[in-house]
Amino acid sequence: MERAGEVRPLLPQPGPAGLSSAGAVCILLKSALGAGLLSFPWAFGRAGGAVPALLVELGSLVFLVSGLAVLGYAAALSAQPTYQGVVRAVCGAAVGKLCEVCFLLNLFMISVALLRVVGDQLEKLCDSLYPNGTLSGAPLSPPWYADQRFTLSALCVFVIFPLSVPKEIGFQKYSSILGTLAACYLTLVIILKYHLQAESLGWPEPSQPSRASSWASIFSVIPTICFGFQCHEACVAIYSSMRNQSFLHWIAVSVVSMLICLLIYSLTGLYGYLTFGEAVAPDVLMSYPGNDPVVIVARLLFGVSIITIYPIVVLLGRSVVRDVWVTPKHRAMVVPEAQEQRSRVALTVTWMATTLTIALFVPDIGKVIELIGGISAFFIFIFPGLCLVCMTGTRTLGPRKKAALITWGVLSVLGGAFVCGQSAALAVLGLLR
Repeated sequence: MERAGEVRPLLPQPGPAGLSSAGAVCILLKSALGAGLLSFPWAFGRAGGAVPALLVELGSLVFLVSGLAVLGYAAALSAQPTYQGVVRAVCGAAVGKLCEVCFLLNLFMISVALLRVVGDQLEKLCDSLYPNGTLSGAPLSPPWYADQRFTLSALCVFVIFPLSVPKEIGFQKYSSILGTLAACYLTLVIILKYHLQAESLGWPEPSQPSRASSWASIFSVIPTICFGFQCHEACVAIYSSMRNQSFLHWIAVSVVSMLICLLIYSLTGLYGYLTFGEAVAPDVLMSYPGNDPVVIVARLLFGVSIITIYPIVVLLGRSVVRDVWVTPKHRAMVVPEAQEQRSRVALTVTWMATTLTIALFVPDIGKVIELIGGISAFFIFIFPGLCLVCMTGTRTLGPRKKAALITWGVLSVLGGAFVCGQSAALAVLGLLR
């Protein structure tokens, strides 16, 4: 438990009044509308069409909103401003330590996914500037400085690293607006391209939608949906910074945020899938021509949005590393500024170098998202379910109400275990192929 006076909101508050409802919705949207948006058309194709994918989305939405509601109530009950702090206070030190480890692994894999997305967009932009041609029948390769390994590494060194080193990230409120606008623009581009495409553009005809071959293929998209909708890691910090912290108000904020996400994700997945069919790439922007100006703008906007998200993930990762490795006794000690700066720079360099190396060797973002989706099941299903069971067991409730809440908590934990196990199995099968 934190000492008295140490608990404080982690997000910027607009003046003494705290975070407004609109601000809370915007930050929740920013937390959810990330790299996963690019993979929803691929998930629709993998599920076997729009109908089964939408049904899985709607079913998952019930657990998503339930998890947000439980975490908000647990944050109010425990007075903790972080996700791992809430789990530690409600479920005990052992479960809290497991939460910290899962949180760290999840943030690390999200960093890999973000760099993989930026790398894909850089590769497509370089292809539009240096199209592959032929010389005397031999293919011409783009210059070395247009290679993705160089461009992504240079971007990390000269842009992303300087943004990630500072102790505090002050532009989060601006990047949340940018991220939401970039996601909306991408969705509009995909919808318009579907309606305006013509045979003269030379695009291949989309494959005809097919039915899912089995229930396994339908459920295989759950990790992608979990990755797309995950904002639960940030929801405790958002709730702690809100002006109005009543439970019903928090539920309203959560429902509005998830419905907006559902609309954006569903439209992107549906029209991206209808445009390219089962041939759609795991990153839908990679399926469009590299020289289309409208798509180039979408790539640039989405790339800039991802670049602003990465430093925030690094900031959270550094704080979790400190929680995992530093004992409570040393955590309360004052660290000299020079020592803190050296450790912060060293950790940032290590984090960025490792995630960049993995991102450069990952074949496509779909492999990363499958793994992250399994890890995120802990934050969406398992930990909220455990919190609900623990809180219900310590409060005086009617027998029917208590049984219903405990049953829902157990179902949430079992659902999360299923998603996590399925994601791990898919990852193993992908390595064996």
